Amino acid sequence: MARWQPGARDRLVMAAVDLFADQGYDNTTVAQIADRAGVTKSTFFRYFPDKRELLVAGQETLCRLLVEGITEAPPDATPLEAVAAGLEQASNAMGPMNRELGPRLKAAIAASTELQERDTLKSVGLANAMTEALEARGVPTPVAHLAAELGVLAFKQGYAQWITLDHDEAGLAPHVLKALKALHTATTSL
Repeated sequence: MARWQPGARDRLVMAAVDLFADQGYDNTTVAQIADRAGVTKSTFFRYFPDKRELLVAGQETLCRLLVEGITEAPPDATPLEAVAAGLEQASNAMGPMNRELGPRLKAAIAASTELQERDTLKSVGLANAMTEALEARGVPTPVAHLAAELGVLAFKQGYAQWITLDHDEAGLAPHVLKALKALHTATTSL
């Protein structure tokens, strides 16, 4: 096994998701993931402290992109417009690998209570990052929380639609922004 081949992190994520979907999270070992990815166990642990962390691979980057988009939104942007800017920046960074992984990841999460809990924590982390970025813009806390939660819901809905498409030239962002717009419209009937 080559120790320092490029793309090891992505290969580990792909291998783990495939194994989780094929044989279940509980029946998958770190050794199996490393073997399928073509790396050693020590290389696995260089990237991830344990197999649970594979689910949140990229969360730090996603949070950073969301916050950057919100921070860089025009000063007169409404809270939801700022969230849209964050969602667009984060969504534009997601490519074919993210789309390809989606259905398998969804199946693996559905089959494991532990992964469902981890996925929920990931959503909480995304909402917290957006809330804090909105508060830094001077948005009152209740409004920041609501806008951030709508952002997380829009991201999930847009992503769920995106991964079902056979072919998509436009990328994730249009689907997420369409979901955010629909959610904003829905709030007017509350």
